Amino acid sequence: MTARADSLAGNLAGKKVLVLGGRTGLLGRALVEALTRLGAEPLAVGRADFDPLDPEAMAKFLDHNQPNLLINAVAYTAVDKAEDEPEAAALLNATLPAVLARACRTAGLPLLHFSTDFVFDGTKAEPYVPEDATNPLSVYGRTKLDGERAILDIFPEKSVIARTAWLFGPGKGNFVHKIVSLAQTRESLRVVHDQTGSPTFTPDLADLALALLASGKAGIFHVVNAGRATWCDLAREAVKTAGLACQVLPIRTDQYPVKAKRPPFSVLDTKALTEATGLVPRPWEEPLREYVREEFLKK
Repeated sequence: MTARADSLAGNLAGKKVLVLGGRTGLLGRALVEALTRLGAEPLAVGRADFDPLDPEAMAKFLDHNQPNLLINAVAYTAVDKAEDEPEAAALLNATLPAVLARACRTAGLPLLHFSTDFVFDGTKAEPYVPEDATNPLSVYGRTKLDGERAILDIFPEKSVIARTAWLFGPGKGNFVHKIVSLAQTRESLRVVHDQTGSPTFTPDLADLALALLASGKAGIFHVVNAGRATWCDLAREAVKTAGLACQVLPIRTDQYPVKAKRPPFSVLDTKALTEATGLVPRPWEEPLREYVREEFLKK
């Protein structure tokens, strides 16, 4: 986190922050690390602690632990599997945010919730701003949008919804890790080149989202690293940074069939984030190189 971000999020010091998904999630772990660095007291919880979908269990947990803030980093993110399991996806992506919003409203707790670029259909030619019309193409996108709407209907006053995209980072499997791992043993890889989005480093996302939360603002914000890339661009940069000879070959989406339809263009505009915090996200290439070097070249 930059000095400016540390300063802005400094009022989280000493606060107890409940982080759902903070034990095992790719983003949850980054949030816990960032909160710890800021001097906050992160309380990372999962299903083993209590059932967050049970309003009574949630109320009891909050009453017993008395957190100052609640962060939800839990989601059903298996995009293709969601097409076959819409009820399971809706439970985590729509029902859970509604339960959390009601609990936070009752307890008066600020809520930080993460959503996705998949709420858009990808037909726009320029980066999406938070106010743009939504039109999800998949079960995953529809259920995430339902979660956003539930929060804004129930507790808009103190809720921050951070839409993000294309996550990579330490601590858990992700696209970049998979690509570099495969490139170590293969001469070539075929990667989609006609989907464009906003690659995002989870530690950067955590820092920016916490600064946004600390700013006291509410509503929907886009929180991603700067720039844009196709999946092929992202893979090529990762393989190049790792110093591997593997060729990354571009293919069309229809050459790599999947169940869920993806938006062909889902780059997110972060101007609202910068206006709220004064922070400008760094280009995705910088943290990508840091991540690949740390994960693969220092071992």
